[in-house]
Amino acid sequence: MNKTFYQGLKAVFVIFLALTSSRLDASENIADEAKLKVSSQLHGSEASNLTDGVIRMHGIGEWASKGERKAWGANLLPWLQMEWESARNINAIVIYDRPGLDEHTAGGVLKFSDGSIIRVNTIPNNGDAKKIEFPVKTIEWVRFEVTDGEGLNLGLSEIEVFASPTDSENPLFWVNPFIESAKGRYFFFTPGAHPMGMVAAAPVTRNKNQYGGGYNYNSTEVLGFEQIHGWCLSGIQIMPTLGNIDPTLGDQGWKSSFSHDDEIAMPGYQRLYLKEHHVWTELTSTKRTTLYRFKYTKADKASILTNLGGYLGNSTMINADVRKVNQNELEGSFESAGRFWGGPEKVKVFFVIQFDKSFKSLDGWKDKENLNNVSSVKGSDTMTRRDSVIFAGITQSYWDAPTTGVTANYDVEAGEEVQMKIAISYTSVENARKNLQTEAPHWEFDRYKEDAFKIWEEKLGRIAVKGGTEQQREKFYTDLWHILLGRRILNDVSGDYPDYTQGERQGNFTKADLKVRTLPRDKDGKAKFNMYNFDALWLTQWNLNIVWGLAWPEILDDFSASLVQYADNGGLLPRGAIAGGYSYIMTGNPATNMLVSTYMKDLMTKTNPKHAFKVMKNNHMPGGMMSDSVEDLEFYIENGYCPGNAGKTLEWSFQDWSLSQMAKKMGRTKDQAYFSKRAEGWTKLFHPDSKLLLPKDKSGNWVHTDLLSGQGWVESNAWQGTWSVSHGISKLSQLMGGNDALADKLNFAFEQAAPEDFVFGYSDGYVSYANQPGCSNAHVFNHVQKPWLTQYWVRRVNEQAYGATTVDQGYGGHDEDQGQMSGVSALMSMGLFSLTGNNSITPTYEITSPIFDEITIKLNPTYYEGQEFTIKTLDNSKENTYIQKATLNNKPLQKYWFTHDVFQKGGELILQLGPEPNTNWGIE
Repeated sequence: MNKTFYQGLKAVFVIFLALTSSRLDASENIADEAKLKVSSQLHGSEASNLTDGVIRMHGIGEWASKGERKAWGANLLPWLQMEWESARNINAIVIYDRPGLDEHTAGGVLKFSDGSIIRVNTIPNNGDAKKIEFPVKTIEWVRFEVTDGEGLNLGLSEIEVFASPTDSENPLFWVNPFIESAKGRYFFFTPGAHPMGMVAAAPVTRNKNQYGGGYNYNSTEVLGFEQIHGWCLSGIQIMPTLGNIDPTLGDQGWKSSFSHDDEIAMPGYQRLYLKEHHVWTELTSTKRTTLYRFKYTKADKASILTNLGGYLGNSTMINADVRKVNQNELEGSFESAGRFWGGPEKVKVFFVIQFDKSFKSLDGWKDKENLNNVSSVKGSDTMTRRDSVIFAGITQSYWDAPTTGVTANYDVEAGEEVQMKIAISYTSVENARKNLQTEAPHWEFDRYKEDAFKIWEEKLGRIAVKGGTEQQREKFYTDLWHILLGRRILNDVSGDYPDYTQGERQGNFTKADLKVRTLPRDKDGKAKFNMYNFDALWLTQWNLNIVWGLAWPEILDDFSASLVQYADNGGLLPRGAIAGGYSYIMTGNPATNMLVSTYMKDLMTKTNPKHAFKVMKNNHMPGGMMSDSVEDLEFYIENGYCPGNAGKTLEWSFQDWSLSQMAKKMGRTKDQAYFSKRAEGWTKLFHPDSKLLLPKDKSGNWVHTDLLSGQGWVESNAWQGTWSVSHGISKLSQLMGGNDALADKLNFAFEQAAPEDFVFGYSDGYVSYANQPGCSNAHVFNHVQKPWLTQYWVRRVNEQAYGATTVDQGYGGHDEDQGQMSGVSALMSMGLFSLTGNNSITPTYEITSPIFDEITIKLNPTYYEGQEFTIKTLDNSKENTYIQKATLNNKPLQKYWFTHDVFQKGGELILQLGPEPNTNWGIE
């Protein structure tokens, strides 16, 4: 594609997304802070109704002017004006006409105190939102003059004025959940979640697993709201409806259209309007309970559906069992099965649902049968293939099952609210109820929402940035949101958690029964750590292991203890864990990289390091998690490489090297020597002609010499994967003919990838930052005395692969993987990295040129000595890419790195940037 056209197109989308209200909470609707003036008002339709939050309700909460029509048909056209006590930065206004059809405010003009004017045309006549977006304006007042209308008493239902994030120091308002939401996985977009909460609520608009599954920005219909959104876990689909709905038709019978114009989504909260059901739907959460507030704009029969059967996102609900406790409460369970990526064959999910108002009646359905006035409903255990693929030699499928559920019925008036709580547990109904009672004891929805905001504000606020563009700040805090969002806790408030580690393995699945275990407790009787459900930790040494340790070391500590607990239960360290069981996703034993990183930074306080080492050592041996093939691992131990697979060889080698570093720190000299030797075998895969690594078979013959082929690699190829031997760059340099030769070859790869923005699917292309294997490549130059090339290519990759803020771009449009690509993006923006994932005997951070003028990382006092670590840049700009000189704590710094010990004590790093490389700085 023509690059000029592409850049221009990207800029258009950037402007579009930056101006949406997606980053704004209702509290950032500053309309209610303004003094209102209107041309006139009818009694009972006062100006105050313009900002009362009552929207789209005919005859309720509206402003209507005193109309006058001339004999020749001309109308008296009204106006309204909003004035603030001080100047405000705004970027969007939403106008709602009165929903009645007798009068129609059809068009008008917005006039601003800065002298600008925006014309507003084709305002919907049914009360639908009309969003007007514009570059940020600094204004004291705004005036809306009606220029066209039908009827006598023209007016509005509501006007909302949204402040720009620049008007607030709260990082919450910089997060844009819609970035790449048209490409992300099923669990990618979940506003209704706490950091790593057990529940994560969001609307489902496309019922599929990945690549636009779950919530897709381009969709126009909501199929329901789902509560779990975890790695290979989903369930409990609810939908508020109005009128007579036949639930046996499934989501095609209860779905509703919606619009982004009146939608708000941000960490901890979402609001949207279901048009067919005439209901405003708001959601928020605690860690283990989802909370909904439904406000109906029309009087009718209302039903709140709870579906507990059928395919949803990335697994299938079967064996539903729901019971009425009383007229306000339901309880029950279902089984999550049919998952695509393996794991426990069936996972039991328990729930308690409460309503703040007693329902008039409870109906139900099972498949095609409607059930009236039920006290309980049980679903089917039948699943049928939906479609099939061959993955890793195993036929895996999506599965259909009959929908099953209940409908709580009400008779509602316009303006009436009904609230709903849904608490879950993976251990018992009793624990689900205890989770709800502990975390969600009251019915004040706004308090839960504000609590969620405060938690996200604190977590996101651990890293504060100044400078950069608005788009860069928006992307950075969205990165942090994803880093903290996706991996979900499994344990109840009681400390109970599910264990599915033991059972008969069948391919990537385990036929296991639920065992309920309880986490160890601290002296106060609280669980020492959490258990987690998560996608693979594959190659997190280049993202999460580093970035969590900077601002959230408690996560590394907690997660590490969870990994060891998995091994204590089932003998294996998980690659990716599902509901307390194993999924066997990806390759190697990536838990080692995280555990070693935690230990090397002295963060391992919640599990015993000696025990953790023993667990890792066992998993590096035949029968452990490192290899699914005992024969292949034995061959690697004996010969130095994995037969037929260079990708696995490099993974195993780095994991062995990491374990040797931990052994060295612990004084385990024999283990250090043993694993160090194992970590050197990758050199046998060096191809002397191509000067890259290639796979060999058991006989020592090259499997092929196609440098762009993915054969014998794991989602990679020779050009992408050779550089991932992070612990052996100096040796790789020697084999290639020296630092200059290596740098020239790697630089060539980047030049080839740049026209495609360094984004390729899996094994395609020379360098790919859309997938894990290539995400360390730009930082390799630091290690061959070419730090200016690292600075240059990091800036280029960060802008081209990760810089967009559109609905289809932001992480390469490929696969964000529960915060991993976000982690790389955030680290690049901060100018920090660690090629070895902080796993060396002396953990270090490598320096590149940040995109911000100032970055302040607040240090967790439980783990670190200092209060904060600050990075400042001088003369920072898009053109000034290169570090000219540096000081660390007021002393000249000539190295491209500094130690973790220096970081954890707090301090200040100052970087002088310039437009040309300083080839003398950073050379060891």
